[in-house]
Amino acid sequence: MITPPDTGRAADPQEPRWLDDAEQRAWRQLAAVILKLPSELEAQLQRDAGMSHFEYWVTALLSEAPDRTLPMSALAAQANASLSRLSHVVARLEKRGWVTRRPCPDDARVTLAVLTDAGWQHVAATAPGHVTAVRQLVFDALAPGEVDDLARLCATILDRIDAPGPPDR
Repeated sequence: MITPPDTGRAADPQEPRWLDDAEQRAWRQLAAVILKLPSELEAQLQRDAGMSHFEYWVTALLSEAPDRTLPMSALAAQANASLSRLSHVVARLEKRGWVTRRPCPDDARVTLAVLTDAGWQHVAATAPGHVTAVRQLVFDALAPGEVDDLARLCATILDRIDAPGPPDR
């Protein structure tokens, strides 16, 4: 429940700050996007490339890195994932021959993830279909000025999510 129950009583100061009608409408729309967009992108990538959206995300990040190589910790941070989740995904990508792991020559405590030539070829072949899906599902629905608005709004929300400590109550 996101809106207050109608009890006819005065507001209790311990009650949550309930959403007003405009906030409720916006929240429901955002929640629908949060739930529907990932499954649409997942389905496109599974159908066209035999990989999950997160596997694509990881390989795309590596494809853009210098020498197609990143420390696992940096890759986890860029992918918004825990090291544990990333390690499981990288293990799956290693089995397919798309990624390898190796120790960092400068720091033995650091493990590097490296996109292989086969991984590069796969992500390069997958990218056109994925960008087409992203364009159709997101950007073709927006006016040019709305793209900047979307980026600004998402950055504001991410800043709040990434802020240290508990959320304001």
